[in-house]
Parts: sequence; C-alpha cells; structure tokens
Amino acid sequence: MAILLLFLSGASASSAEIGDSIVIAIQSSKTLLVRPFEPVEADILSAYNMVYESLVSLDDSYLPQPCLAESWEVSASGKVWTFHLREDVRFSNGIPFSARDVVSSVNYILAKAQDTNITDHGFYQNLNRFVDSVDAKDDYTVTVTAKRPYYGLLFQMTFPIVPAGYETVDNPPGTGPYVITEFHAGERMWLSANTNWWKAQPQVREILFMFQNTSSAVVESYEFAQVEAIFTRSIAGAQHKTNANSLTMSYRTNQLECLYMNNNARELTLEVRQAIRALIDKSKIISTSYMGLAVPTNFPFYPGTWMYNDSLDSSITHDVEEAKRLLAEAGWEDSDENGVLDRINGDGELENLHLRFFYYEEPDNDVREETANIISAALAEVGIECKITAMTMASLQERLSSGSFDLALIAFAMDPAPDPGFMLMSENVKSGNYNRYKSSRMDELFKSLRKQTTQEEYRQKLMEIQHQFLTDCPFVCLYWRTGNVISRYMYTTCRDVREYELLRGIESFTTR
Repeated sequence: MAILLLFLSGASASSAEIGDSIVIAIQSSKTLLVRPFEPVEADILSAYNMVYESLVSLDDSYLPQPCLAESWEVSASGKVWTFHLREDVRFSNGIPFSARDVVSSVNYILAKAQDTNITDHGFYQNLNRFVDSVDAKDDYTVTVTAKRPYYGLLFQMTFPIVPAGYETVDNPPGTGPYVITEFHAGERMWLSANTNWWKAQPQVREILFMFQNTSSAVVESYEFAQVEAIFTRSIAGAQHKTNANSLTMSYRTNQLECLYMNNNARELTLEVRQAIRALIDKSKIISTSYMGLAVPTNFPFYPGTWMYNDSLDSSITHDVEEAKRLLAEAGWEDSDENGVLDRINGDGELENLHLRFFYYEEPDNDVREETANIISAALAEVGIECKITAMTMASLQERLSSGSFDLALIAFAMDPAPDPGFMLMSENVKSGNYNRYKSSRMDELFKSLRKQTTQEEYRQKLMEIQHQFLTDCPFVCLYWRTGNVISRYMYTTCRDVREYELLRGIESFTTR
C-alpha cells in the first residue's frame, strides 16, 4: 500500500526532529461546539480521534484491532458479538471507563439515527444498519446483537466513547492520548497530553490547530511559516511549492469517483460499456485534472489493501484498439463516414451512438468539468458522441433516480465497512445502484458476504464480487481522491495515513 510519499528537495526533512509541540492549520468555519458524535468538518475529526477512542481501531492493513476492547468473539449464530473491555482505562477527568459508557454511547448514536423528527442523524448513523441492541453483561463485558451475521460489524465499532450522560455535553472527556484544553470557534483549538491515558505519555505534548476559512488560506499559512503543518485536499494547494525542509504525506480519503453508465440504455450494452472502460485513461485524468491527488482503482475497494483483487488489474487497461473491437462486435460502425458510429436499430432506422453525459461540480474547482471533457474526447476519437451537461448535485440526483441519463460522473463517500452492495445489488436502484444493474449472481454474492463472520471468508467473497464486477462492467471505478499533509517534521511511522485519522501515530512517535 503506497501511503507515505516524501517529496523532498535540498535538506532532508526527515533530519528535522519534531519537538514537544506542533502547530497545524486546517480549514474550519462551521464547527461551533466540540461534539464528537456530530462532527461537521472532516479535518476536525482528525483532532477528535486523538481525544476519543473506540472499541476497535483499524491498523495499517485496514484490519480491526483491539483498542478499548481487549478481545472479542462471535456466537455460533454470528449475531451476538461479545467484547471484553480493558480494565485499566480512565477518562481524562479521572472517571473509570466501563461497559456502561459503551452502552450509553451506542444507544445515543442509535436513537439519533432512528429519530424521524430530525434531518441530521449524525456522522455515525450507519451503526443503526448493523446493530440491533447493546447490553452490559458486567462492568467490563459488552454484548452487541447484530442485525445479521456479518464481519463488517467490526468496522463500525470505531465510534467515539464518552462517559455515560456526557453524550450531549460540549467537549466531553475522552480516553485518548490528548484532551481539548482550549477551543475558540473559527480561531483555534488546543490539545494537551492526557495525563490519565492508559498508554505511555506521548512525546508530542501539545497540538495547536489554527483554523482558516478557506483552503487557500490554509496553504498560505504554511507558505508564510505561520504553522508547522497543514492538512489540505485543495487541487490548487498541490501546485504550491513547500520549502526545502518540508515533506508531504499523501493520505487517502473515503471518496470514490465513478463513471456511472445506465445499463437500461439500449446503446449501453455490455460490449459498449466495456469499450468505454477501455477508452478511459485514468493516469491522464489524475495528472491533468487532479494534479496527482487521486489513486486509480478498478474496483470499489482501495488498491493495495487485503480487500482488493489486484490479480484482475491486468484485465482492465487503457486499450483503444480493444475498444474499437468491442464496438464493432456490438454492431457499431461509421457507415455514413460522418465521424459518429451508427447502426440499424430494431425499427430499421439508422441511429447514432450518442450519449447524454452529466456531471456536477465541486465548490471552488472545475475538476469534473475537465474530467468530463477528457473522457468525452477519448470517446469521440472512436466515434462515440457525447453531449456534456453540468448541473447541480440535486438535479443530477433526480436524473439518477429517474434513470434519465446515459453517463454520469459522480462520487460516493464510502462506508468504513468494505461492502459496496448499495451500488451493485439489484434491489438498491433508489439508493446507489442508479445504473439499473441487475445480476442474480452478484445479488447472491452480496447476500453470502453478509453472512460471513471471519476475515478469511469475507475476503474470499470480496474477491468473487470483484471478478463478477470485471465480467459485467456495470460502471467504471475511476479513482479514490487523496489529500496531502504538508509538514516540516515527520510525526508518524504509520503506513496508512487516511482521512479522519491524519494524526494517527503521533501519540507513539519518538525521535531517534
């Protein structure tokens, strides 16, 4: 897994040692209160994850590992998970940690997710799809009754835990390596080492977050040496040169970009979908539109991890000649030599291969517009004509829901559990499978996946799902978006630097 990428010039940044504090600039203008269950900005979550711990953490291989739960086991039915808690943990205010706190935190998340009187159901609302109930068997044993036997439940056990009764309190105590000692909305947040932490005290004793209103202001604060590190996903930020003593750590986000193809459109037969897949040059898009801030993928899983079937990558390549062969096999040719492929349809009429191509744009940049133009130009070279239309996210959502589209550039914030069934199962036409893809075999694979309770069995089903995805080509997975941590100091040895956990490892980092 390619995670720590160093871009150094001049003096070696790794030779500079971090001290007992660090100042970091992030974009934050919406966070008004410290509420770990209701984060409203991505980078704030990285701060919260230094303060609040969970039952389970995800390691560099993105596999569940013990955290506040020392161990766990699952019942023979696969529906009851028993978590055995650490007995040597206290919250930052000295309150002993117990099963009561876990139950209270889970019930708060579930109640909010199930509340029909509110629109914002909280960042951890998906826990409601996995957990039926939670109980304290004793002070240090928690039983979680799942809605179905499912290994993926462990990935949902990464929610924050606060003392019972503190769920709605501003800046509640946590069990993590740091405590928030100061917070001024729109200005700054100060983290200090938690003297009650159950592990060894961190070398970096203080972390100061300076808030900026815009992504460009975040980058500028680093360029003008006002801070020692920044978190940025800005495309424009990728163009800024850091000084000679800087390093860049590339981090992965949970944002998957896709080219959706309407499987019900008469033009988009399997051969045409496969041809379109072969025509897309992902490397060109990433280097030109995204300034390198993306990692190409052929499947809805992150490359280089245990869940990704990299043995199939060689079957999906940029191959213009293969695309032409597939289109000819589907009966498309340029019979009137006007540069657009055509064929005789079922009514005996000549029809052109013309596709409606929609996209919505992100705020502050035009990356999808440029991407749509690159894809459209590649299709035009072999005679596929596209009409590109930009629209709002809401308008495109209506198009997707009604099936009134041919091609669409869209993005998904993928769930922590590796399970893209929402976009591939036949029953989910209104909740992600906007392609109208139907495969009884794929449906069976996901139903089987959701009955597995071990990592080995779960992985095997993921491998089979990707093989079916390769065969059916319901849509094109393009890339996972990435961001950069730009810093004057190395502060972690973790290989997998990921969104929402951009400081992971700073608590245990030591200089040589």
